[in-house]
Amino acid sequence: MHTLYQLADAEIRSCIEDYLALASATNGFTSVTEDAIDTDRKAVIVLSGINASLEDISPKAAVREWQRRKAIPLDVEAGITAGVYTNLRGAGVQYLEEIKAGTDGFKTWTPDFIGANPHTLPLLQHLAGIFSKAALIKQVGSVSDNKISAPAAKRIAAVLEARVHPDQVREGEILKRLESTLEGIVRDLIGRVMLESIVESALKDAKVPFKREEEYSSLSGVVYDFRADFVVPDERKPRAFIEVRKSSSRHASLYAKDKMFSAINWKGRHKEMLGILVVDGDWTAETLRVMAKIFDYVVPLRHVNDLAKTISEYLDGDRSKLKWLIEFSITSAVDPADTDNQKKT
Repeated sequence: MHTLYQLADAEIRSCIEDYLALASATNGFTSVTEDAIDTDRKAVIVLSGINASLEDISPKAAVREWQRRKAIPLDVEAGITAGVYTNLRGAGVQYLEEIKAGTDGFKTWTPDFIGANPHTLPLLQHLAGIFSKAALIKQVGSVSDNKISAPAAKRIAAVLEARVHPDQVREGEILKRLESTLEGIVRDLIGRVMLESIVESALKDAKVPFKREEEYSSLSGVVYDFRADFVVPDERKPRAFIEVRKSSSRHASLYAKDKMFSAINWKGRHKEMLGILVVDGDWTAETLRVMAKIFDYVVPLRHVNDLAKTISEYLDGDRSKLKWLIEFSITSAVDPADTDNQKKT
């Protein structure tokens, strides 16, 4: 049986595929039509992305609401995660039913059942009133929802036997407590998977060769060598780098300074390398204007398909795609000849 994390990971990746198909069919969500919304999931992405009701998820309703809210930028995270949360909650209900059936209505807690059903661990935690991983480890040792050893299963069973009173279990309350676990799972996947996976899928569709951050050691710069989220085609002869960043208006200025220095560092070393920033979230307009003076492209996530085509055209020789040449170097203030003369005297 899959863990909640595994289910969320698979669901997010599947939603990303539908999101990219939608972005392509709607020209970056500038022209949303019923033909483009050919699945319920795509309707949910559109409706949730513009904070509309999900009571009616027909293509007609999705287009109608989009037309009413054109001024609202599509919230990619909200659009993609809405369906993820729905499916995770359904799995939570299913796993709680498994526990109820396997324990005779929360009455009999056996190590065998717990060891055979590690995927139910998040719900077992909430039933036992253990609300953090640190507290869980402290009480029963190192366990995970992938595998629970026999000794750990015995300890968990003892805790549940002592704490769970069958007539006091409120299933709705347990599922409500599970929400915090689901939110943690989804937040982790958003940061680790969603944004960069969308960019990766778009590059693959445009047949743009690239390496992701974990696939190479570093991209050389004037001041320091570091890794970008993506380098095209590779770090040896880079033609473009891509940074992906979600922000809030509160942190926009801080993130901008960090990303702009990285761009100066890399573009100062590689004169014909595109500097690209893909953004999502609440960046301030002024921050975006300033970054556009350094990066060749500052692009919202919903237009990543068009961006991938632009990179492909640059690789094919279209130099008009390169906007900025950055002259940046660090040299010694002392002339080597002067140093030699001083040594001689």
